[in-house]
Amino acid sequence: MSWIVLVLSGVLEAVWATALGKSEGFTRLWPTVVFVAALLASMGGLAFAMRGISTGTAYAVWVGIGAALTVLYAMVFGGDGFSPVKALLIVGLVGCVVGLKLVE
Repeated sequence: MSWIVLVLSGVLEAVWATALGKSEGFTRLWPTVVFVAALLASMGGLAFAMRGISTGTAYAVWVGIGAALTVLYAMVFGGDGFSPVKALLIVGLVGCVVGLKLVE
């Protein structure tokens, strides 16, 4: 159960990170609301997951999932542009997250 919550919390990290950028310094209401809600849920899920997963592993997996999804979203919808190097680095990041799960 801890791993499922951790993965969902990592997805929510990407949501709040993206919403933070779209909030334009908290001047836009709905992106700010999404940011706060996703941040609270993401942190709450991370805290829950850390009861069954070591802190270092949980945090690294949470950040890795959030970072990979945030970059992927920005490449697809945010105009950051696709590059083979970025894609390779995301694959490497996901591979490291999976590796941490396997050794935990």
